[in-house]
This record gives sequence, structure tokens and C-alpha cells, in this order.
Amino acid sequence: MISQSADPLAELVANLKKLPGVGEKTATRFAYHILNMKKDDILAMANAIKRISDDVKTCSVCFNFTYTDPCDICSSQSRNNSVICVVERPVDLNTIEKAGIFKGRYHVLHGVINMLNNSGPEDIKLAELLNRLAKESVKEVIAALSPTTEGEATALYLQRIIKPMGIKVTRLASGIPMGSALEYVDQYTLTRAMENRTEI
Repeated sequence: MISQSADPLAELVANLKKLPGVGEKTATRFAYHILNMKKDDILAMANAIKRISDDVKTCSVCFNFTYTDPCDICSSQSRNNSVICVVERPVDLNTIEKAGIFKGRYHVLHGVINMLNNSGPEDIKLAELLNRLAKESVKEVIAALSPTTEGEATALYLQRIIKPMGIKVTRLASGIPMGSALEYVDQYTLTRAMENRTEI
């Protein structure tokens, strides 16, 4: 009898279930869809996944995912160096970039302060942000964090440690519902929030 781990279909389903929001039924549906694809398309998908593993890293400046270091945004000569938009995750940076509403630079924290999960300031890229602020001529830091309890706590912490450096700290304006993640906010709401950001 063949064990389940030796069954390539079962193995694919098990791996697809690791994706966020994908349960047994959805993973099984995806797996059968992949089976019905042309072999070249399956190999192209597998190669794209392998390239992500091999070639994508974090930018040494802003900590966004990138295949070049520094990333295209950090190396661009057309961005505003005086403003840094701080986000929780690379997907949040991508959401803001797609909206085309911000022309400054970014810093990805890769998390927020969450004492319930034992995630403190030392567990996210805060020290790296402070190091950037000490070296660069930054006039404003935008705390573009999701309006959750943890996001609010992190924004207030940023305000407390950055404002004494003589740098203005702002946050996105109201319009983003409390408890929602930035990646699910529509571009109009995000644009209004960015344009009407307030100082902390």
C-alpha cells in the first residue's frame, strides 16, 4: 500500500493548504486544476516558485522583497528622500505603490508590536529604521499601519521614539475601517487616507 506522503497529488494538496485562506476543499480544487494544465504551464509555475526561493531576498535598506539590492524604489533617483512610509508587510507597500499615491521611500517592519504574541520592538525592523533616520535627512515618517490594536500600538511607539529626533510623525487619516488590513482597502479610500494623514 502506498503511503499518503508518496502520493504526489496528496503532497500537492498538503502544500497548497499552507497558503493563507486555503482549506482542504480549495487546495484539492487547485490541485486538480493544476493536473489539467498543460505540462509547460505546470513547469513554468514550478520554475516561478523556485525562482522566488532562489532569487528573492529582502532589500538591505527598506526590507521589502526584491530581486536586486538595493531594491528599485531605494535606488530610484526620482523618489522623495525626505519622507519614509513605514508599513507592516511587503504586501502593504505593494498596495500603496499600486495606488500611485506616494512618491517617497518605504520601510517594512515585518510585523507589529504584539505583546500577546511576545512580539516586542526588538522583534521587528525598528532598530534598522532608527539607524536610517540617524543617517538620512528625513523630515517625515508616515505610520501606514493597519488600524488594528497592534497597528495603533506600534504607531504610538514610533511617535514616542521618533518625535524627539525632530522628525514629524504622521499616520493615515480616518477612512480605513478599524480592524481591517491595508491589502483589502480600495484605492480611493487609501488615497484619501494618505492625503489627509494626521500628525501623531
